[in-house]
Amino acid sequence: MAAAKPSSGKKPSTARKRSSAAAAKTAGSTAGDRAALRARIVETALDIAEDWGWYDIRLHHVAERLGLPLAAVRAEFRDGDAIADAWIARADDAMLAEPETGFAALPAEERLQVTLEAWLDALAPHRKVTAEMFRAKLWPVHVHHNLKLVTWTSRTVQWWREAALLDGKGQRRSVEEIGMTLIFLSTLARWCRDSSEGQARSKAYLRRCLRGADRVMARACRAARRGGAAQEA
Repeated sequence: MAAAKPSSGKKPSTARKRSSAAAAKTAGSTAGDRAALRARIVETALDIAEDWGWYDIRLHHVAERLGLPLAAVRAEFRDGDAIADAWIARADDAMLAEPETGFAALPAEERLQVTLEAWLDALAPHRKVTAEMFRAKLWPVHVHHNLKLVTWTSRTVQWWREAALLDGKGQRRSVEEIGMTLIFLSTLARWCRDSSEGQARSKAYLRRCLRGADRVMARACRAARRGGAAQEA
């Protein structure tokens, strides 16, 4: 009996493409569903915290309000602190969003102001609860949270630099990072207590800090240039 001719491969190839497309669609749908679930959990936790305070939130209440088993919440967030991190991460997304036309041409001081204001404004709808989240992370008994907060602060400042399109190198970059970290933390501390409309007082404070830092950096750079010129002479 003659051997059967091998298949041309066209149909299996087409089938594979359809299978891959279906798998990709399913994966995309699954990822989208999970993202939506995570968002619902975060928003529900925030809503409950607005009434009870962040310190007193219990995840079984979040699950109950969503009509989910507690295990479904645990599958997405290991604890309440992870929910807090997910909420605060939304501010990073806002800060790193595509800037308006002409942003790159602005002075560095203004770019820093615009980007950090975007970060603060993203958290503003739940400012009081957000402040409680940060205070919970600073509790002395939460040593593991304290250490994470140090790393988080450094990472956030680095992304703030990126969002503001800063390109300082060497010693200048080190000085910038120290100054920005102090400005970020002091502004955040004021923002957490700021009940003014749109947290205007905190933003004005940020503007003053950035202007002062800009003058200090300008003087430092002039001094460094003079020192370099004196050494060459």
